[in-house]
Amino acid sequence: MLSSLRWRLILASVLWIALGTGFAGLALSEMFRRHFDEQFRDELSVHLEELEGLTVLGADGRPTLTRPLSDPRYHRPRSGYYWEIRSGGAVIAHSPSLEGTILPHPDSEEDGKLHFHEFVGPTGELLLVEKVYWRSDNPLRFMVSTDKRHFDAVMRSFHTTLIRAMSAFAASLALAAVLLLVFALKPLAQLRGDLTRIRLGRAGKLDRRYPDEVEPLVDDLNAMIQSSTRSVERARVQAGNMAHGLKTPLAVLTDEAHALKDAGHDKAAETILDQCRRMQVHINYQLARARAAGKKAAPATISAVAPVVEAVCSALRRLHGGRTLDIVSRVAPDVGVACDEQDLNEMIANLVDNACKHAATRVVVAAAGTAGHQGHGGGGDKAGLIEITVDDDGPGLPPEAYEVVFDIGERWDSREQGAGLGLPIVRDLAQLYGGGVELTQSALGGLRVVLTLPAAMARSES
Repeated sequence: MLSSLRWRLILASVLWIALGTGFAGLALSEMFRRHFDEQFRDELSVHLEELEGLTVLGADGRPTLTRPLSDPRYHRPRSGYYWEIRSGGAVIAHSPSLEGTILPHPDSEEDGKLHFHEFVGPTGELLLVEKVYWRSDNPLRFMVSTDKRHFDAVMRSFHTTLIRAMSAFAASLALAAVLLLVFALKPLAQLRGDLTRIRLGRAGKLDRRYPDEVEPLVDDLNAMIQSSTRSVERARVQAGNMAHGLKTPLAVLTDEAHALKDAGHDKAAETILDQCRRMQVHINYQLARARAAGKKAAPATISAVAPVVEAVCSALRRLHGGRTLDIVSRVAPDVGVACDEQDLNEMIANLVDNACKHAATRVVVAAAGTAGHQGHGGGGDKAGLIEITVDDDGPGLPPEAYEVVFDIGERWDSREQGAGLGLPIVRDLAQLYGGGVELTQSALGGLRVVLTLPAAMARSES
């Protein structure tokens, strides 16, 4: 997954969004905590001022309240909201919520100033505000306190809301980033599709209008495609010219070898003739490759498999009419491949002819689609292939021969006639079209040859 540019960008975006929203959430939490802490302290200060305003000292110095505090929580037992008035070290009045307990004793002595303290009180940790007034030697203390659990409860509620909000915000940003990346990378997917059309021969260059950022790459690719096409064409022409140019000298050498043989130099003549035959094999092979490469350049080449197989089987039935040989075609009429018809005919004719030469009584040709396949020398992604199989009931080949017979001019049985070009030519033709060839054991007891070629529908994709 990390090898994909799209997933890398999505992962980086999601991580960045997660980190960003996480830090933003922490910052908002700290800002709210400071703001609420100030508000919490201000509320205590207001209650302390109210307590002072309602307190009247009698002739005996004892305080009385003209009315109860406006907040009813100071009257509810152990509510976490408390007040207390002290003269010297003695409690001379307190809120009903304290139920006989007393608040911790602060140590501030500054006259008329607010002081905040944190203590452990009767119902938990307290935030306490006090103000001291000095009367002769006895200080008069007004104290108001609140449990910090009320502060913590508000913070917990805020954090719950904050986490939900920031999670929804992060999810919406991540979704927007994913959609943006998919939209931004869409031209690359289109470019890949256009390159596939070129590889399949349906187009000669990239002619779609791309974004300005991608257009220079498209121009370079078009230049590279044109250069590659010219190079392949030059190589094909040179290979053909070289093969044709060697045919005349080779014919002269062959005549000279026969002349040597007539003169009684049998050993030297046989050596020359053997080398001439080897050179002729390679010349024929290169001519076949050059012709096939030229046809591969034609766009949108599609052929039906069934008529080609039926024509080959019909011809070989007549050729092997003197034998009891059953040649069966099991190809559906709607099977098509992205291949030139003459090249398809040459590949199937080579394979079926080889099968007929070695079969005892039966040869079966079939075709089917396959989601993916890795043929002999095929390589790469083989999705959307047609698999053409040729089975015979002959002696077959040992597994160690499966690679040898694909070498140019090689035959497993040297007693068999032929140039040893059939399978190598089939292999190279199949690879030119993006397919492959492999050998395996047949259910009939002999050899099975599996030819894979791109399906016609793969060529027709836009």
